[in-house]
Amino acid sequence: MMLRSLTLTALAATLAATLAPVPAIAQRNENVLVIYGDDACPTSNGEEIVVCARLPEAERYRIPEQLRDTSDLSANESWRSRAQALEYVGRTGINSCTPVGPGGVSGCQAELMRAARAERGGGALIDF
Repeated sequence: MMLRSLTLTALAATLAATLAPVPAIAQRNENVLVIYGDDACPTSNGEEIVVCARLPEAERYRIPEQLRDTSDLSANESWRSRAQALEYVGRTGINSCTPVGPGGVSGCQAELMRAARAERGGGALIDF
């Protein structure tokens, strides 16, 4: 009895493995396109669905919005402001905001005043 049930199970497994998967008959093919300017949207045949998104002609050769990266503002920064930012990097001693050398405290005060002046937007017109 046990041998018979094992044989039937093996036969069913073999039969299931030999059947090829059949694609679903009702599968639909969908086509989503981006159309620019006055270009025509392609028509669909009976088996596919065509969806067209229309954008202005000026957007045709632009980088798509989701790929445009505006977070790197250093590329948009002028050389003058870059040089100002790097002017005090690596300085030590008098008039530098560092614990090394005499006068480091005065440099920290000068840096604080420069930052306050830049924050108020007055540039060199505001003097402490």
